[in-house]
Amino acid sequence: MNETRTSIEAIAPSVEEAILKGAKEWGLPSDAFDVEVLDEGTKGLLGFGVRQARVRLTVKSFSATGREEIKREETVRHADEIQSSVEEGSDEEALQITHDTVSELLQRMGIEARIEARWGEADAPGKIRPLFLDIHGDDLSILIGRRGETLTALQYITRLIVGKELKRPVAVLIDIEGYRARREQQIRRLAQQMAKQAIETSQTMSLEPMPAYERRIVHIELRENPDVDTASVGERDQRKVTIIPR
Repeated sequence: MNETRTSIEAIAPSVEEAILKGAKEWGLPSDAFDVEVLDEGTKGLLGFGVRQARVRLTVKSFSATGREEIKREETVRHADEIQSSVEEGSDEEALQITHDTVSELLQRMGIEARIEARWGEADAPGKIRPLFLDIHGDDLSILIGRRGETLTALQYITRLIVGKELKRPVAVLIDIEGYRARREQQIRRLAQQMAKQAIETSQTMSLEPMPAYERRIVHIELRENPDVDTASVGERDQRKVTIIPR
């Protein structure tokens, strides 16, 4: 997916006003974006030569080293655990709000698709149930993006908006035509294969660059393996997992 799908440009008399304008259009706080100033603008002189400021706002992506990524996942789960069970009426409201939020986002992106929202089962008693969204349609690869980055951004934006609307954390999980489930299985198999090679050759093995949620899958898949350690290395979109034999 090109950048306009996960970014927004805004124009206003000042840089600060442009940032607030763009954030307001998405319904998100300004600190949810990385900001690129495209034009600082100018006030001109006596009304001549005035040029407005222009900025590009891009939804932030998160990354961390292996243990830190797992810790973040556990922290999110802990936050979910402290939420009490909601009544059926509230459940239905959450489903509808989440469905409508994604529907509106897709409309803004010019994508036609069918959305199915459903509650999953909690991992354990006392934990909040995840809210699954399955998106179906023709040629939705543009919505998945390179290495699933657009899908990750869409899920992050949805969590922010729905959580703000409901005034509580919501574990929203979005999948596109079964992409995420298939990809997770591929990554788990790859992690096991590369771990086996690392052990057999006594050499550190490196996986391809992956977004944070995919690296987390590798770390979790191998954290119980007594023969290897994992670590994330690299910067930004070149960040990847290394598997280190003990």
